[in-house]
Amino acid sequence: MKIVKRLLTLSIIAAMLISCMACKKKTQESYSYEKDLIVVGYVQVGAESDWRRANTLSFENTFTEENGYKLLLADGQQKTENQIEAIRYFIQQDVDYIVLAPNVETGWEGILMETKEAGIPVILTDRQIKVSDDSLYVCWVGGNFEKEGKDAGRWLADYLEKQGRADEIINIVTLQGTIGSSPQVGRTRGFAAVMAEHPNWRMLDMQSGEFTQSKGQEVMEGFLKRFDDIDVVIAENDNMAFGAIDAIKAAGLDPGDDIIIVSFDAVRAAFEAMIAGDLNVSVECNPLHGPRVAEIIQRLERGEEVDKIQYVDEGIFPAETAAELIGTRPY
Repeated sequence: MKIVKRLLTLSIIAAMLISCMACKKKTQESYSYEKDLIVVGYVQVGAESDWRRANTLSFENTFTEENGYKLLLADGQQKTENQIEAIRYFIQQDVDYIVLAPNVETGWEGILMETKEAGIPVILTDRQIKVSDDSLYVCWVGGNFEKEGKDAGRWLADYLEKQGRADEIINIVTLQGTIGSSPQVGRTRGFAAVMAEHPNWRMLDMQSGEFTQSKGQEVMEGFLKRFDDIDVVIAENDNMAFGAIDAIKAAGLDPGDDIIIVSFDAVRAAFEAMIAGDLNVSVECNPLHGPRVAEIIQRLERGEEVDKIQYVDEGIFPAETAAELIGTRPY
């Protein structure tokens, strides 16, 4: 793989490029570098959550000029078409690697054919994709979303057992993430697998909160108006859980007590919510993918093969551990 020393022209729409590391972002402005750098174009989903911002920061802190890289960061604003436009721009700039956090699983075949024809390796991070030819990308790095869903279900079963409610009818609502995204698909499927083992659990409804706090609150408000017997909320990320907490409090109920709240990501704010008694558990989805991706790129630079699927380490954090562990959280 080539080490580049080239002139880069940043001509993409200003709203798409949110970071160019040491360079100040401007359209129609040229930049030249005094030393050889590996140029990496990272196509991010957006900045819709605390998790996403921690993920972006991990790349910014890893792919620095001091470490031998030039990072170009594109914000897809949660739109697949924006991400495709950014990939095409990076192809035009002849970057060395493209890292893609896909918004949804489908719709990538055409643009990845273009990257393959251009000879630019693509590394997927966070979310997965469905393509007919998996040689269109080098590998994928991220969390085991289906396992996360199963972990949440198993934690809930244990919690209800400890409360003496194992045989009660348990009414559940789910705030799903962006429909069709890997975290939504995996977490929904994983929780459903555990739910099938408990015939007394009833799913009242599932709706997308789009992984955002405001939409999560809006959907939860609707659930509370329609159902007066909700026992459990499954929020497929922490930010939607925060929105649900606000809606539950506004309805005069006690989140974490009147309604059990199960969430995903385990960002620092989730630990704060658990300490406050508003959130019962958060299943970790580790956002710190930058170092793992850098390790993969270095192996590719040496001509080595890499594993196609690479999971990051993740844990389960119930409320009773939050106060002890919050000081150790890196995000």
